[in-house]
Amino acid sequence: MELVDLFITATMPVFKVLIITALGSCLALQRINILGEDTRKELNKVVFYVFNPALVATNLANTITSDSMLKLWFMPFNILITFVVGSVLGWIVVQCTRPPSHLRGLIVGCCAGGNLGNMLLIIIPAVCKEKGSPFGAPDVCYTYGMGYVSLSMAVGAIYLWSYVYNIVRISSSSGSKESTTNNSVTKYSRETGTSDQGSCTEPLLPSKECLAPEDCRDQYVPPCDRFQGKVEESVLSNMKQQVCHLVQKINLGALFAPSTIAVIVGFVIGLIPQIRKLMIGDSAPLRVIQDSASLVGDGAVPTLTLIIGGNLLKGLRGSGIQTSIVIGIIVARYIALPLIGVAIIKGALYFGLVHSDALYQFVLLLQFAVPPAMNIGTITQLFGAGESECSVIMLWTYALASISLTMWSTFFMWLVA
Repeated sequence: MELVDLFITATMPVFKVLIITALGSCLALQRINILGEDTRKELNKVVFYVFNPALVATNLANTITSDSMLKLWFMPFNILITFVVGSVLGWIVVQCTRPPSHLRGLIVGCCAGGNLGNMLLIIIPAVCKEKGSPFGAPDVCYTYGMGYVSLSMAVGAIYLWSYVYNIVRISSSSGSKESTTNNSVTKYSRETGTSDQGSCTEPLLPSKECLAPEDCRDQYVPPCDRFQGKVEESVLSNMKQQVCHLVQKINLGALFAPSTIAVIVGFVIGLIPQIRKLMIGDSAPLRVIQDSASLVGDGAVPTLTLIIGGNLLKGLRGSGIQTSIVIGIIVARYIALPLIGVAIIKGALYFGLVHSDALYQFVLLLQFAVPPAMNIGTITQLFGAGESECSVIMLWTYALASISLTMWSTFFMWLVA
């Protein structure tokens, strides 16, 4: 197949995303104000609690079986690699750019968490329907492709809402605490007229009011002797505080976010034959439940894409974010991560860890090249920290995704065909 045909095939899905994103930006304009900031926040909640779980559960239940899971075992491991490598690249970006503390989790999350569901859900069916597709008959390509995308969406949702959600939450909370502490210290210094450079106000030498050594004996007692009786109590108290602090940071409730619960439900329906026969298929007694959930889930992709379009408009106004941060994320996601992904997939294919299905390999490679997950914008809005900075990051990463995804998709098709 000619490279030009592959390029055209790879371009069409990206154009679909751009058109819907542009519509979202237009609806968010002040003159129209259909998709204003408050509306986007409420829609985010609907997507978080309703649309995304329905989409994940129905796609998994339809396409995942016990036989397919044996063939696709490498995909969850591959997605884990994308998050680990992306986190390392994000940490490098943080070390090079030195951003404010409340943005560190956002940067690592944008480098680690790719759009493994919604973007693939648009790209793969569009690629299968193109005449120049190297993946065989459109119907067969679509059936297998949706299975790959569903598993990618499910595993990506687990990693995103258990890992990225928590690092953004911890980063935003630590940033707000640091800001509150600094403001309190500054306010106290202004009120008392003292400097905030040091917190020790006690004199190192005895007070002049001490006229005799016996009157000042408490000031000469060594610290070790003074607190010797409280050492064990202090250690136990410190350990208790550390454990409580760790439990507070790890939000166990977030590990069971609606999308994660939907993954469990989808696996249960798809992998247990008795439940599958009740809900999946034209003759299933409870097929109305699956059909209703599928109808609700179909609204997730367009709604999320419209929301991201509205958020991108906010990014056009700027937020004061460092240009180096945006450049670092773009280099990490669109250059370093895909190159590492090619080496990993080729190595896995060489050692027989990945079967020879070209479409399967294409999906695995594409998982390294997608832009940051749209749900990261949802996460920042849930915590109210880094929203404007996230909008700028999403603006530039999704604007350049039209070029990056087209080029990498063309190369990946040529590589696996």
